[in-house]
Amino acid sequence: MVQLRELDVRQVLRDGGMPFQLIMDTFASLNPGEGVRLHAIFEPVPLIRQLEQRGFAHVSRRLADDDWEIEFVPREALQDTQPAAAASEAIWPDPTWNLDLTDLPPPEPMERILSRLETMSNGEVLFALLNREPVFLFDLLKERGHEWIGNFDETGKVYRIMIRATPLDATNVRT
Repeated sequence: MVQLRELDVRQVLRDGGMPFQLIMDTFASLNPGEGVRLHAIFEPVPLIRQLEQRGFAHVSRRLADDDWEIEFVPREALQDTQPAAAASEAIWPDPTWNLDLTDLPPPEPMERILSRLETMSNGEVLFALLNREPVFLFDLLKERGHEWIGNFDETGKVYRIMIRATPLDATNVRT
């Protein structure tokens, strides 16, 4: 599990300040494998892009109109939690659900996938197209007992994932 430092810049922004240097100083002081949970009054898209170029994955959550929480985690810290193929090599049935989520900003694709999985029967398969690797989704799928396989398409711009709803067996029954 990645350790996250809390950084709240909401009041600085409300007061008209520019917290960019504070944010960058915080990232510069991180220990290896450490991340940041940033609290802001909007989704800082330019900052997100810059930190992605510096090797951080992120998940943005809109908590209210002027309350955002953005978690930044170093990609190398996530690689230990992302198996190349988390699913068994058994033959998969055709997907029951096909979702193209490439036009949605985070965390909407993850939320839609998790919402759809809640309605699926055991063994059904969901196929989704995403505009990035869903690094924060993997742990949630694992916690819920789902199997998945995924990779980037040949362009390297679209991530394809197939998720099998928790298989029904004697030891694992979803209610």
